[in-house]
Amino acid sequence: MFSVTVRDHIMIAHSFRGEVFGPAQRLHGATFVVDATFRRPDLDDDGIVVDIGLATDQLKAVLGELNYRNLDDEPAFVGQNTTTEVLARTIADRLADRAAAGQLGGGARGLTGITVTLHESHVAWASYERALPGSTAAGEGTA
Repeated sequence: MFSVTVRDHIMIAHSFRGEVFGPAQRLHGATFVVDATFRRPDLDDDGIVVDIGLATDQLKAVLGELNYRNLDDEPAFVGQNTTTEVLARTIADRLADRAAAGQLGGGARGLTGITVTLHESHVAWASYERALPGSTAAGEGTA
């Protein structure tokens, strides 16, 4: 399996519901380093996994929808805690939508999966891995 990873970051504000979150129940900020990894079993005709420039641009666009926002006020997150895991899934799903729409270029049709990792710090991170439509990768999310 081949993969290419691009990286960016976001700064958000949010709060959590539930005693398990302790002081994070109050409004607080977070800065995440975000890695998006694109996978495919074979390289395209140009010998690449995905156009790195397009992948970088699309990650930046997806993150731009979240950056400098209080996620508590965002309609897409009503009724859910915007944990690192939830944000990783949201970003992966939005990138998958952009890949399906052709925004990652024609060669991206061969992509079989995307993994998004949000680094909360140098010692803690969370990821979400999903298959792309048409992929037969077992055990991966398709939402």
